[in-house]
Amino acid sequence: MSASSNKWIVLSALMLGGIMGPIDGSIVNVVLPTVANFFEAEIATAQWVPMIYFLTISSLLLFYGRLGDIWGYKRVYLYGLGSFVITSALCGLSPSIYWLIIFRALQGLAAGMMMSVPYAIIVRAFPDTERGKALGVNAIVIALGLAIGPSLGGFITAHLGWRFIFFINVPIGIAAVIWGSQVIPDEKGKPGGLDIPGTALAFLALSSLLLLVNRIHRWDILSISSTCIFVLCAVGFIFREKSTTQPMLHLGLFSNRLFSLANLSALLNFMSQYTLVFVTPFYLQRALHYTPDEVGLVMTSFPLVVLVVAPFAGSLSDRIGSRFLSCAGAAICALSLVFLSRLEISQSSVSVAWRLGLFGLGTGMFQSPNHSTVMGNAPKPHLGIASGILATMRNVGMLLGIATAGAVLYSFVPPEILAQPYLDASQVAPFVSGLKYAYITGAVLTGIASITSVIR
Repeated sequence: MSASSNKWIVLSALMLGGIMGPIDGSIVNVVLPTVANFFEAEIATAQWVPMIYFLTISSLLLFYGRLGDIWGYKRVYLYGLGSFVITSALCGLSPSIYWLIIFRALQGLAAGMMMSVPYAIIVRAFPDTERGKALGVNAIVIALGLAIGPSLGGFITAHLGWRFIFFINVPIGIAAVIWGSQVIPDEKGKPGGLDIPGTALAFLALSSLLLLVNRIHRWDILSISSTCIFVLCAVGFIFREKSTTQPMLHLGLFSNRLFSLANLSALLNFMSQYTLVFVTPFYLQRALHYTPDEVGLVMTSFPLVVLVVAPFAGSLSDRIGSRFLSCAGAAICALSLVFLSRLEISQSSVSVAWRLGLFGLGTGMFQSPNHSTVMGNAPKPHLGIASGILATMRNVGMLLGIATAGAVLYSFVPPEILAQPYLDASQVAPFVSGLKYAYITGAVLTGIASITSVIR
């Protein structure tokens, strides 16, 4: 088998496993209102179903990236993939909303392993001249998972029940483990040790930051305590990484301006994306009274456009560079969120869908060129860490986007309305008004991403 054909086979194996993460993420967010109603849980409690997942992923991605450099990218990826299958089954068997949150935390531990190293494997397999193209093709499967997730999740929930949205990962995951074990090369990065204290400090810093964002509208003793813990742990983490001989996060990578600003842009764009992904299903179900399968069909318009645009943007960035594409993509995302903020109490599905599709256009233009910039400015001995940093930016962005959206809702919508699984006519107006502020917040975030993309 030639090296040229082998690299595409390696990519295909990563794509098979990689489709589960976006399917799982998009399904869970779309059916979250249904899960909340099933367990009679408030939005503030149901919010932890996606947030705890992203928290555990984000806290350990850098650790797993470094583990991939030392232990081997293939081993980390496959162990994570197998564990993800098991924890997905546990999520589907959850007897309460609290058990579901616990199992989602375990699922995040597994997902972090399989998400931390694919970029490193791809960059190792492909030459620099095809890096953007390969990342663009890989983005297809991410977009495909996001595209089929909402409609698939709505269909499954309507006909089989929400538990089966987790069971669907089992057969896909088993096939991905078997295929990946056969074709993914066993490569490593720079050898060394693991930074366990750094990992603990990173987890505490992210956890306290999440709690702070989630409760900032109250500003009570818990919010103040979270602020102090976050500052202490964040400063401690930086000092730890500077002083240890085997850092989990190689801070020297951030001396490269392109690398730093591209990562910041990714963080801000994903925050805006998951502001949209979190609040829109609640708008569709509680304000417009859509069924789960109808919610899924409307939400599909966003990732479907990404599916079409991302590979072209990746290939184009190989020829013209990533600066213009990243800047324009983030700006289009901001424009879409401004349009979404103007949604009224009564809207047609087409009115919502074209706004989501516009966000998909911006996302497709932004992500592949931006990711190519990050990985292209990382030295090969540290590709595992760089891949982990990029994945961390993505997942922390998702995590903070959901937390920020929730904080905005609780700041502008009365708690007694947010606690209701179904809204009457008098409750819909203040609920939609709060959603508008959440969308505007997302627009500001990705607007800043557009600026950081162009100044780099």
